[in-house]
Amino acid sequence: MQRDIRQTPPFIEAQHLYQGIWPANSQRIVEAQHLDTSPDGRSAVFTGICGNKAGQLPAMTQRIFKIDLQSSYLCALTPNSCPEKRPEYSPCGKQIAFLSDRDGGANFQLTLLNLSTNLISQPPAVAGWVEELSWSPDGGSILLTVAGHGADQGSGQGAVPSQQYSEQHPEWMPEVSTGDEGYRWRHLWIYELATKKVRKVPTRDINIWEAVWCGNRGIAAITSDQPGEEAWYSATLQYIHPRTGATHSLYQPRDQIAYLCASPSGQTVALVSALSSDRGVVAGDLLTININTQTARQIDSNKVDITSIEWLSETRLLTAGQRGFETVALDHRLTDRPSSETVREIWQSSEISGSGHYTKICSLSARDCLLIAEGFKRAPEIGRISNGLYHPIKSFDLGYQRQAEVIHRIEKVTWQSPDGLEIQGWLLQPKGSAPHPTVMDMHGGPVWQWHPHWLGRRLHILMLLKHGYGVFMPNPRGSAGRGQEYCRKVLGDLGGADSNDCLSGLDYLVDQGLADATKIALIGHSYGGYLGAWLIGQDQRFTGAVISAPMTNYISQHLLSNISHYVELFLQDDYKNLDGKYMQRSPIIYAHQVNTPTLSLCGALDRCTPAAEATQFHNALLENGVKSVLVNYPLEGHGIKGIPAMLDYSARIFTWLTQYMQAPDSRPEAADHEWHPLKRQIPKVANPVS
Repeated sequence: MQRDIRQTPPFIEAQHLYQGIWPANSQRIVEAQHLDTSPDGRSAVFTGICGNKAGQLPAMTQRIFKIDLQSSYLCALTPNSCPEKRPEYSPCGKQIAFLSDRDGGANFQLTLLNLSTNLISQPPAVAGWVEELSWSPDGGSILLTVAGHGADQGSGQGAVPSQQYSEQHPEWMPEVSTGDEGYRWRHLWIYELATKKVRKVPTRDINIWEAVWCGNRGIAAITSDQPGEEAWYSATLQYIHPRTGATHSLYQPRDQIAYLCASPSGQTVALVSALSSDRGVVAGDLLTININTQTARQIDSNKVDITSIEWLSETRLLTAGQRGFETVALDHRLTDRPSSETVREIWQSSEISGSGHYTKICSLSARDCLLIAEGFKRAPEIGRISNGLYHPIKSFDLGYQRQAEVIHRIEKVTWQSPDGLEIQGWLLQPKGSAPHPTVMDMHGGPVWQWHPHWLGRRLHILMLLKHGYGVFMPNPRGSAGRGQEYCRKVLGDLGGADSNDCLSGLDYLVDQGLADATKIALIGHSYGGYLGAWLIGQDQRFTGAVISAPMTNYISQHLLSNISHYVELFLQDDYKNLDGKYMQRSPIIYAHQVNTPTLSLCGALDRCTPAAEATQFHNALLENGVKSVLVNYPLEGHGIKGIPAMLDYSARIFTWLTQYMQAPDSRPEAADHEWHPLKRQIPKVANPVS
């Protein structure tokens, strides 16, 4: 495989496909994020992601837009001069606060827009880049969650360190690491509108991951006692005095917590508690915590894994999340007696989900809410849920629907794993009669899930479908959307029963005449990359494999990654146990059993699953005589997001899989059109955590 593939047919096809979704020179919105509704419910603001002029870098820009919810009239509120994001209305609706990279280097700082005068003001910069903002209920202050320059992004954002501002040194001078990385700390700052000054909340020895106002005189925050990304997994909830920085504990969770939201009075906070793989990608149980009594209780959510929370009043919550195949919105009415509380489903769909990692919604009135929605055959759009029905308000489809015609059928698939557990997944079928050559696509996490999503971010999937390949997306145990018990089944058993869930799904598709048993390949990213590397060492049915950002050696993953606690948590073991799961469940140990041609992809800046993980596996395959190619993108992190790197990524995946799925009968073991698993069984772990 050559380094420069820009003149090859697959790259040119990926480029044309991209331009069909992001038309050159249009500078029109293709994606939207960070939706917020005005206090009067008449308008909304959001981050619009637009295509730039052809050949201009960056290839995409983001700026702040406003939409009139009655007329659907759209207008840009800010000039196209620098990246901007996360707009939020003031409580009175007269101002908008947002984050602007006005100085460059992804150094986002607070910016204000006066809607009456259209004047933009720039408060003083803080020492670090602003991640989140929160207006105080009286509108007099803005709370800022600020990451130190050099702090890591979460895995969903790419898991790369931000720029660390320091004095310049000669190029020859070595880097020195002492374990003291104070520049990674996250702190709270407050901007006072009356004085136009910012001040740092004087907390000591705590790192702030999320924070919200509790009334005008208190702050609730998710905190840890260390700044590293791995510390998030054991974070707790604390109450902070905004003047003195004094803290006291509110809640010590069993698992991870996220999505803090305070009631109008500030007396109660709501959050989600769940076993989680990644910061910012959390789905699970809905909890409320009383600030005065520090008592927590779980709120019934009709078996929905909650991903979005908003208070409508002191006793009413609007939430949304995932339940199996469905995206669901809920209205909760709380009382002092849990037995008298009610939860009402106001909308559900198995065709539409929220944009991004998980669904986020915001209220318009007691009966209406807004979301940025998408689906397998639906481009991102702003939609309204009213009286149980979904109504599109503004679509950002510039050509996607025509490209998505390659999806002939979307099947919701359910099957039983060998131990009898029901597993779910999605099958995208191309045109033509089944059975089809099929690619199994395994998601990251493991605590995430496949749900209907816009494939404009995943061009290789559209390319495969166009050329007659089916795409199978299983949600094995450990996936979100099926409750915490389902998630916890993967603890201590990575690569065990979840592997059987995926393989039995393929068996089911073959038995149903949907997949061709002689033409099956796999792809996977992050934890899906781990499963891919693991499965090709346990089972020989796969004609080709693509593993992206994998974990392949759990000892090096623990010691090189910025999320070492993740490995301990999900393996339920310690790397000092030489006979334990760090060795037993590392794909690199079984590289000698692989005979599947394998393409490994990674980003050189990835702090979550370092490029060394893919490199090790590639070298081990070569040592064992397996066809293997390693592709390392120098400017990418945990996920290939840049253009044209994303085009290169999609073209290479498509080329590799189609190359090895075209003539599977040339393999001696496929002569009788049957797959042949290794005699060795996928290992079982004694006493897995339940």
